Amino acid sequence: MKPTDTSNPEYFHKVVDCQFACPAHTPVPEYIRLIAAGKYAEAYMVNWHSNVFPGILGRTCDRPCEPACRRGRVEDKPVAICRLKRVCADLKDDIRSLLPEIPKQKNGCRVALVGAGPASLTVARDLMPLGYEIDLYESHAKAGGFMRQQIPSFRLPEEVIDEETGYILDMGVKTFFNTRVESMKAMLEKGYDAVFVGSGAPSGRVLKLPGYDLDGGKKILVGVEWLAQVAFGHITEAPKDVIVIGGGNTAMDCCRTALRLGADNVKVLLRTPISAMVASPWEIEDTQAEGIPIVENHNPLEYLVENGRLKAMTFDVIEYKVEDGKEIFTSTGQKETIDCGMVLLAIGQANAFPWIERDIGIEFNETGLAVVDELTHQSTHPQVFFGGDAAFGPRNIITAVAQGHQAAISIDQFLQGQDLTQRPDPSTNLISQKMGIHDWSYASMVTEEQRHNVPHIDLLEAIHSHKTEVELGFDAKTAVEEAQRCLNCDVETVFSAEACIECDACIDICPVNCLNFTDNAEEAELRRNLSVPALNTGQSIFVSETLKTGRVMVKDEDVCLHCGLCAERCPTAAWDMQKFLYIAPKPKAKSNT
Repeated sequence: MKPTDTSNPEYFHKVVDCQFACPAHTPVPEYIRLIAAGKYAEAYMVNWHSNVFPGILGRTCDRPCEPACRRGRVEDKPVAICRLKRVCADLKDDIRSLLPEIPKQKNGCRVALVGAGPASLTVARDLMPLGYEIDLYESHAKAGGFMRQQIPSFRLPEEVIDEETGYILDMGVKTFFNTRVESMKAMLEKGYDAVFVGSGAPSGRVLKLPGYDLDGGKKILVGVEWLAQVAFGHITEAPKDVIVIGGGNTAMDCCRTALRLGADNVKVLLRTPISAMVASPWEIEDTQAEGIPIVENHNPLEYLVENGRLKAMTFDVIEYKVEDGKEIFTSTGQKETIDCGMVLLAIGQANAFPWIERDIGIEFNETGLAVVDELTHQSTHPQVFFGGDAAFGPRNIITAVAQGHQAAISIDQFLQGQDLTQRPDPSTNLISQKMGIHDWSYASMVTEEQRHNVPHIDLLEAIHSHKTEVELGFDAKTAVEEAQRCLNCDVETVFSAEACIECDACIDICPVNCLNFTDNAEEAELRRNLSVPALNTGQSIFVSETLKTGRVMVKDEDVCLHCGLCAERCPTAAWDMQKFLYIAPKPKAKSNT
């Protein structure tokens, strides 16, 4: 193999598994160390620059960072990254003085945002400091999009949404609330230089079985629409018996909300086993902890409606298996009827763009989505950009934020007359952490502390209010203990071939045997030849320049604990521990005034 080019910012970025897995590339170890030091405002701002909504995401994120966490390879559970994010939001002081200044002199470009969800707000957050004039159109009375409309208050309090959307709106965004955009053509005729569509995926899917039309839409309801009605106070109670159809997070939100609105008997019905549910494991756990049964392997057949009133549903009990990646559902011949006064359908969401005319240059694909470039987020109409669920279908908040950042870069480059495919580079640095011969400026010792559980309020109190937050979050002491479980994966082991005398001291001390002096070879063979074969090809191996003996130093990045013992033991300082900071790119336009 050729020597590894560690000057490529993506090499060490990939080694910081949690940050690499985050769609917005939040510098996770950096903010965790700040939390451990009690610097909550600084930790909040590290998050804010990347993921924009630390308090919201600290409660609701899908946590792609946690399965990637290196701690999960040392023991069963990763660092509670998501809940530590909430800590900096809960314990910070007023951070408004740390927010970017907004120029009084504007740059002459006007941008319209359709929808006030996380993607649109991210675009506003990135463009306002550059002097753009931003007009935001939202059909509801407040900003937040599906964060406000579809996530129940017992998971995400309204005041948290108000605070974090407020930081952006207070930058001078001109808002048009309670204003539904009815025509893209009319928007473009208003003279905007660019339009960003971040309207989400507002249409929930229905399940038209026999009996559906007899109900007339009274008690067979789309889950996301029902949640929005609850969020805005239009629905305040639920019938005694409620069935929720679906296995995602929306289904979990629906059943837990129905319980809090007075339903005595709430059931979730799945076509699959619980093990095949798409809901986050922690959402399933919270649902089951509240005593809500999740019934497996039931295929819905019919709504039983008498005199226009929903009475029950009939299900086919099935067997489920997966063969060659395909789900196979086989009827057992057994039928089951379950009483219900309301059915909530949480079987997916779809985009709806009846307001975008088909004769203005925006092409649509067979799924009803606009044709959008995955890199630039530009549609086939050069002035119109898409992001969030409106761009590529329903995902999650952190993905919407990441897409908002990318769209903001593109809008800025488009309006500055630049090539949209030439993306700006990330900001990086690599700084030695050496304080002395055996002293580092970070806590390098690997703790054996187990993951802490987040405390919850009393169950009886929780299920009697749909506005009382269930999770309490970590206190400062627990946050420090959890933060110390982080392995500092951004503090990299940097090797100097020139200084190495091949004494084997680093190999002797390495607790996971990830270092090797060996003959060079092609990658597949080299991975096999290591003292502990590097079997995870998803992570890189480091290969040094050729050493004096003709061998090379090879390091398996997958299992390194970043403990620094190699650097402490090395007599020639061939190893050094250097902190790598990777900041994902943002738009940085020059004013055109």
